Amino acid sequence: VQLQASGGGLVQPGGSLKLSCVGSGFNFRSTPIYWLRQAPGKGLELISGISSGGTANHYIDSAKGRFFNSRDNVEKIAHLRMNNLQVEDTAVYYCATDERGDQRGQGTLVTVSS
Repeated sequence: VQLQASGGGLVQPGGSLKLSCVGSGFNFRSTPIYWLRQAPGKGLELISGISSGGTANHYIDSAKGRFFNSRDNVEKIAHLRMNNLQVEDTAVYYCATDERGDQRGQGTLVTVSS
């Protein structure tokens, strides 16, 4: 399993970013994709997931209405669109094939700061 998250960066509060996750080495189209994050000094936190077909999504309460999952099974890529970012969203973001993040790839840093 190989996963690579990208698209992070520095954004002001209220801004938006779109993260991407490219997967290889597994059957991407039949595998749910999860997004997790690790804020400075904190543990890994599951924030969202998208079903293999892209029809079902779940989000933690703080992400509902701001974060949106999507995926393209032909291109083997998943996205996490993040709107109205807040300082507390600052973290390294990972995509994974399991909810615990045991099978996660290299993360991408999102910094929300004015």
